[in-house]
Amino acid sequence: MNRTIIANALLGALVAAPAYAHHSFAMFDHSEKVLHGTVKDFQWTNPHIWVQLDTTDADGKSVEWSLEGNSPSVLSRHNWTKHTLKPGDVVTVTINPLKDGRNGGDLIKIIMADGTEIDNDQKPVPEASGK
Repeated sequence: MNRTIIANALLGALVAAPAYAHHSFAMFDHSEKVLHGTVKDFQWTNPHIWVQLDTTDADGKSVEWSLEGNSPSVLSRHNWTKHTLKPGDVVTVTINPLKDGRNGGDLIKIIMADGTEIDNDQKPVPEASGK
């Protein structure tokens, strides 16, 4: 019986580890960045939605950002649909940018041109260890 309990505990740990890693926010800088731009593409896909946002940098050059949002199942409980965003929508987004400096980030919220705020139902940021 003890072997069965130990085997099940090890199996549970092996299955849980990839699930925990999937939900890591370690790649994101937890400071907030605000971007203004036009939706290029909205991908209502599992496991996370994606927004491709065209912006303009300080030099006037076009810059595309890839923004990761929550899962469609979570967002649908907060009145999102596959039609919430469409190409051409002018939006302001708040993100946690990627730490490596690439043009990407974790979507926090969107403000539509009419002022409507759309929340991504962000999870709380885990505190750094040792604090």
